[in-house]
Amino acid sequence: MSAASDQKISRLALTAMVVGSMVGAGIFSIPARFGAATGPFGAIISWLIAGGGMLMLAFVFQSLAMRKPEIDTGIYGYATAGFGNYAGFIAAFGFWAGTCLGNTTYFILIKSTIGAVVPMFGDGNTPMAVFFSSIILWAVHFMILRGIKEAAFINQVVTVAKIIPLILFVIIMIFAFQKDMFVASFWGGGSYSFADLFAQVRSTMLVTVFVFIGIEGASVYSRFAKKREDVGWATVMGFIGVLCLLVMITLLPYGVMLRPELAGLRQPSMAGVLSYVVGPWGAWFVSIGLIVSVLGAYLAWSLLAAEVLFSAAKSKLVPQFLARENKNGVPVAALWITNILVQVFLLSTMFAQEAFNLALDMTSAMTLIPYVLVAAYALKLTLKRETYAADETSLSRDMKIAGVATLYALFMLFSGGFKHILLACILFAPGSIMFIMAQREQGNTVFNTAEKSLFIAMTIGAIVGVIALATGQITI
Repeated sequence: MSAASDQKISRLALTAMVVGSMVGAGIFSIPARFGAATGPFGAIISWLIAGGGMLMLAFVFQSLAMRKPEIDTGIYGYATAGFGNYAGFIAAFGFWAGTCLGNTTYFILIKSTIGAVVPMFGDGNTPMAVFFSSIILWAVHFMILRGIKEAAFINQVVTVAKIIPLILFVIIMIFAFQKDMFVASFWGGGSYSFADLFAQVRSTMLVTVFVFIGIEGASVYSRFAKKREDVGWATVMGFIGVLCLLVMITLLPYGVMLRPELAGLRQPSMAGVLSYVVGPWGAWFVSIGLIVSVLGAYLAWSLLAAEVLFSAAKSKLVPQFLARENKNGVPVAALWITNILVQVFLLSTMFAQEAFNLALDMTSAMTLIPYVLVAAYALKLTLKRETYAADETSLSRDMKIAGVATLYALFMLFSGGFKHILLACILFAPGSIMFIMAQREQGNTVFNTAEKSLFIAMTIGAIVGVIALATGQITI
């Protein structure tokens, strides 16, 4: 029996994985990101769309966990089962690369936070910021090598530690809330037209996706669950709790500061809001909470990224050396490749003008692609009535849920703009070399006709993206 087989994770730990994965850098940046985009009314519309769409996606993960218990590799396993090996690879690679980009945002935000008092860290993308981020990167790497269950326990502790300052922030905002100020910003200062409101809401879409990434945390770790039904329960309950927190942290600051003031705050903007209300100690309190939160979320995401790459190797979608485990049951080769890619992304931030926003938006775009495939697989099951032979009531409900989840993920992907799709192609096209290597290892035909067409389209997109970057049509 392998070391991994007896490292079972409880329902509480799975829920902490979901909450810990979602509550990271994004939640601390919300006041300024929303303040720059829209007012309270647009924010409410945004969260209704995002909350409704992501709740449907949470229900999809819950349903698939029960209807397809034999698929224990989560997000990429569903894509493989529904649409073939290359689709499974795309889901695995998209989630993995998106997670690596997400980890990069964490380092940027930590150093940007410290940069408020230590100028050499600047906005988190200076050479010194990258150097110290690299030290943290490899320190956590060697801690994870000691064992997954130990890291999962640390994640539970950190999850509790970072939720406390967020709840205290909400309580202080409630007591400081001024109705007149909230009303003054309510319509966002626009032209009150549908087109203007849509533009405001659209500009928040990738932000809302980013803060929900991690909803699949329990699904990815389903092979470690003590009970299969715990996976779905942890996904839905973790999502609902985080959604309530996100809505309050978005809306309450509008009753404390005017929208232009919120928009001008330095990241992490939650620190600026609390400092405005209670004085300088508020900024320190939030900053410490952010660092704890981000380090905890980084730990969870590092585990998720390595697990996806390891599982893909076990299913022979990427080269077999990535399936290697150490004596503690940790996917050691996958972890090394993951952190090497994060290191590359960290180095590249020194050349990006808006490093945090770019990494955040790219994380959302890369992760939405596997979300589309998972939701589409759930929809395919209902259309083919697979696993629904004697369950007409669930069939109708699940078809609607999967249909809404699929449309939502597609809408969010394209609302982010063509720029991010081209940048995603720049990662996907060369990344497909791993899939080609794996297929050749097995002596398989690399692509079927449909897969070859998709690969060619992504390669063309990558070429167009590189040309656009070189000519300045796309800036980073």
